[in-house]
Amino acid sequence: MFTANARAVFGPEGPFKPTAIERRDLKPHDVLIEIKYAGICHSDIHTARGEWGPVQYPLVPGHEIAGIVAQVGSEVTKYAVGDRVGVGCMVDSCGECRHCQNGEEQYCLNGMTGTYGAIDRYGQYTQGGYSSHIVVTEEFVVRIPDGIGLDVAAPLLCAGITTYSPLRHWGAAPGKKVAVVGLGGLGHMAVKLAHAMGAEVTVLSQTLSKKEDGLRLGADRYYATSDPETFKKLAGSFDLIVNTVRAAIDMSAYLSLLALDGTLVNVGAPAEPLSVNVFSLIGHRRSFAGSMIGGIRETQEMLDFCAEHRIAPEIELISADRIDEAWERVLASDVRYRFVIDISTLGNV
Repeated sequence: MFTANARAVFGPEGPFKPTAIERRDLKPHDVLIEIKYAGICHSDIHTARGEWGPVQYPLVPGHEIAGIVAQVGSEVTKYAVGDRVGVGCMVDSCGECRHCQNGEEQYCLNGMTGTYGAIDRYGQYTQGGYSSHIVVTEEFVVRIPDGIGLDVAAPLLCAGITTYSPLRHWGAAPGKKVAVVGLGGLGHMAVKLAHAMGAEVTVLSQTLSKKEDGLRLGADRYYATSDPETFKKLAGSFDLIVNTVRAAIDMSAYLSLLALDGTLVNVGAPAEPLSVNVFSLIGHRRSFAGSMIGGIRETQEMLDFCAEHRIAPEIELISADRIDEAWERVLASDVRYRFVIDISTLGNV
């Protein structure tokens, strides 16, 4: 076993404490990664606080991981020591079901293995990226292009792929009108990506407080949803709406903004159920859909796309002793637009 330094929560209320965790010895196809940076995702908070189900503590969150290959197993062919690599929200899947065979491991019919808070095929509880090292099978490691810094690469492994996947799947492209609901960690990436894909991009945010940012990031238009006139003015406008917010919103009102055959896709995950008036759908052959992350192949495609188009998230780099503060700021929407932990500041336990 390999001992890694980490920051863990020992209960739903925190706080984070320094700890040591054990990483498995390398299997033939495993890669040992020295983690350099780890992004903070709102999902980390939901999971650690038990809002999405029971949690086994201590828990080391983190599924936006960027680092350097430190060691490889005897049969690894894809990576070598010194390579720049990343790990996202999953570290394994069955590899045999039709979804895995089609490169959609995130929808594994037997259940993909989450980067933290899951039980892996060896019966071990997975621990995430708020740590100095991680061991992952090479099939779930992606290569970070040289044109992307490791610090800004980290959030791409969740926020980037979570927004890239639905934009690609539902055809964001020149001639398409795309709306992004919310300008946060996910939303700001959706704006950048949709703009780079050539779509006409509109931000729908509760207020106009981030309008200047939205236009700078690539939006063509920006509207406040707190203004009732917004929904009247934009009715029937969009081919695709990507909802990135985690709060419960009036879905029927947003569905009314779709054009004929338009789709509203949810990537945010509110804790409470959402209600939809079915007449919002059937009247204009509209669709209400959901999307998770992408598969490994699509995640690599996303990284290469970001390198080609010089797309990177807006980040605030923090030291490991500021994670609790950062979490509270995430909950208060006080970050523009993604926190990233400098793992070199973990220190030794």
